[in-house]
Amino acid sequence: MKRIFLMFLLVIVIIGCRQSATVGLTEGYWLSELQLGDNQLLPFNFKVVVLGNGEYNIELYNAEEIILIDEIQVLGDSVVIKMPVFEGYLAGKYNEKEINGKFIKENEERVVPFRAVHGIKERFKSNGIPNTNISGDWEVEFKPENGESYMAKGTFRQVDDKVTGTFRTANGDYRFLEGINSADTVKFSTFDGTHAYLFKAKTTDTSMLGVFYSGNHSKENFVAKRNENYELPNTEALTYMKKGYDKLSFSFPDTKGNLVSLGDPAFKDKVVVVQIMGTWCPNCLDETKFLVEYLKKHPNKKLAVIALAFEYAKTKEAAHKSIDRLRERIGVEYPVLLAQYGGIDKQRAEKKLPMLNHVLSFPTTLVVNKMGNVEKIYTGFNGPATGSIYDSFKKDFHSFILQLLEA
Repeated sequence: MKRIFLMFLLVIVIIGCRQSATVGLTEGYWLSELQLGDNQLLPFNFKVVVLGNGEYNIELYNAEEIILIDEIQVLGDSVVIKMPVFEGYLAGKYNEKEINGKFIKENEERVVPFRAVHGIKERFKSNGIPNTNISGDWEVEFKPENGESYMAKGTFRQVDDKVTGTFRTANGDYRFLEGINSADTVKFSTFDGTHAYLFKAKTTDTSMLGVFYSGNHSKENFVAKRNENYELPNTEALTYMKKGYDKLSFSFPDTKGNLVSLGDPAFKDKVVVVQIMGTWCPNCLDETKFLVEYLKKHPNKKLAVIALAFEYAKTKEAAHKSIDRLRERIGVEYPVLLAQYGGIDKQRAEKKLPMLNHVLSFPTTLVVNKMGNVEKIYTGFNGPATGSIYDSFKKDFHSFILQLLEA
C-alpha cells in the first residue's frame, strides 16, 4: 500500500510540474515566422498582453497598423489565436519561450507552419549598412509563374535601414509593409490574418530585382525602376456599364434569407453605394471600415449602402456565419447580401452582374443616383497604407456623394 501511495504521489508531482511549465502565454513581445517555399521565412511581430483569469489580448504590428486580437484560447500547452474578422487562425503548442504550430485558412485549404519566439522586437536582422535609400516612388512589374504580368506602383519611406510603404495595383494596395534595407538587399513583409506577404529584392539606386511570396502557395518575380512620375491607370475607368445598360440590377438574400434588390422601397429616391466584396478580402475590410465610419460621420436618410458578398465558404451557412462575424466585429449596419459562395471565381461573379464589362477586383464599388442610374464605379480600394492617396479618395468621395444628394 505504501508503495502504491508513493507512486501516486510521484504522479501528482509530475503532473504538477507539467502544469506549472505551461501556466500561460508569456507577456511581452514575440517574433513569429511563417515557413514559406524556397526555405524562406516571413516574419511579423506581436505583443501578448495578460489580462488575468486566463485571458489575453494580442497586438499584431505592421508598420503603423496595430491589429487587436481578442479571441485567444489557451488550454494546457495548446493555444489558438483567431484573427479578427478573417477566418484564418494560428494554432500550436507553446511554452514560456516558444510557440510552434500552423497558420490555417480552412475554406481555402491552406496551412502554413510557423514558429514564434518570445523577447524579440526586431522584424528582420540587419546584415550591414544599406548601400541605397529606396525612399520614393517606383514603377513595378510583377511576373507570376503562371499568368500575365501586371503593373504596380511602389511607394516607400526609409529611415536609416528601416523601410515602410506599400505597393498599389489596379486592384488596390498590398497594405502596410514593414522591413529593412541592409547592404544591397531590401526585405519587407506583412501579416494580417489573410495576407501573408514577403518581398525580397536586390537593390541599386535606380532598380530592384526581387521575389514576392504570398503564403506558401504563390511566388512571383518582380522588377522595379525608380520613377517619381509613374502613375497607375485611372481606377474609375477600368470597370463600366455595358452599352445599353444604365441601371444596376440584382436580387440576393441577406443573412435572414430575405431577398433584397435596388428596386425595394427602402432604396427609392436614395443615393446608394453598392460594394462588391468578400469577408476574406483585406482591401474590402479597409473599405468596409471606411463606409461604416463615413455613415456615422455623415448620416443622411437619402444615403444607403448595400454590400454584395462573394465568399470562399463551401456552404451557405458558413458564408452567412462569415458575414455575421464581419458585421458584428466592424459594426456594419447596412445590408450585406450573399451573392455567391463556394468560391470567388470572377467569371461567375460577372454572370451574376451581367451589366458590368467585368468584375476585375474585390472590392468594386458602384455609386447609384436617386434615379437608379450608375454614376461612378471604383475598381479596387486604396486604403490607409497609401497615405495621401487614401486621404484624397476620402475627400473626393465625400464631395461626389454630396453632389448626388443635392441633385
